[in-house]
Amino acid sequence: MIKSKKSFIKKRWAIASLVGILVFLGVLLPLPYYVEMPGTTENVGEMIKVNQTPLHQKSEEGSLNLTTVSMMRATGASLIYAALTDFTDVYSKKDMMGNQTDADYNRMNAFYMASAQNAATYEAFKLAGKSFELDYKGVYVLDVLKKSTFKGVLHIADTVTGVNGQSFKSSEELMTYIKSQKIGAKISVQYTDEAGKAKSADGKTIKIADGKAGIGITLVDHTEVKSTPSVTIDAGAIGGPSAGMMFTLEIYSQLTGQDLTKGREIAGTGTIEKDGKIGRIGGIDKKIATASRNGAQIFLAPDDEITPEMKKVEPGVKSNYQEALAAAKKLNTKMKIVPVKTVQDAIDYLKE
Repeated sequence: MIKSKKSFIKKRWAIASLVGILVFLGVLLPLPYYVEMPGTTENVGEMIKVNQTPLHQKSEEGSLNLTTVSMMRATGASLIYAALTDFTDVYSKKDMMGNQTDADYNRMNAFYMASAQNAATYEAFKLAGKSFELDYKGVYVLDVLKKSTFKGVLHIADTVTGVNGQSFKSSEELMTYIKSQKIGAKISVQYTDEAGKAKSADGKTIKIADGKAGIGITLVDHTEVKSTPSVTIDAGAIGGPSAGMMFTLEIYSQLTGQDLTKGREIAGTGTIEKDGKIGRIGGIDKKIATASRNGAQIFLAPDDEITPEMKKVEPGVKSNYQEALAAAKKLNTKMKIVPVKTVQDAIDYLKE
């Protein structure tokens, strides 16, 4: 009887241990999903410095703030939290990152942030009537086709600076030169990696969609604004393009000596597009939530155009402004939601 009792106790402990391990794995083991939730509200005035003698005494009250969305790898516990919490969504890894690796996704977000800072500086100087120059650095690599002979060599956020030892003044010049080569011809690409290290790689041209020669990359111009005074932006680990509008407003404010806040706490979001248009962003409901919780009085939301093509893909699609209004209503916040189509719209409203 004693032997049997010990055996029973051992089995019970074994079962309990197994259950504990299964619970631990089920609750804490990372899953192939991501949880998106409200992030932070951060003062861009603490990130940006226009290197000139301040033109006005900065008010102790009031600030311009960017807003972020927090993203974390899902576990069983976080999925339960997401199901019970407003403004929290779950996405598959493919929905969140497409076919990108974690490293490429992070590189892309770093590229978008760098581009947002550059576009903000360009737009702020233009609106302030200050002189500046655009320095062409090469072309950013946004993607590399599977069939490209440079797959695994060139990476997202690398900058192609030359081909066959020749440099170019625009992406159009570079692509015209590559297309003039024979399909299958040997080609040498000069580039700088994400860390800024100069490198060179050899490969062959391939036949691309238009039937001409190419190297199989998706690209965009890499330019840098050169200005006097210079502008320094340090956003830390924040990535993505959505802080563009708020960066622009802060740079403009410092450049012109105009206090756009007038003592108010102002938050907002939106990319900077051509001609100063403010572009659509994702997760605006979560940005409304973090801004409201952190005491913002005004939220500047992109009033983007919903095209017939967008409605065809997603019949119920709404503008960022409409999404922001819905989120504000759900929160029952006193924060005012202001629609803006351009940076000039935002400046005009804040000056009223």
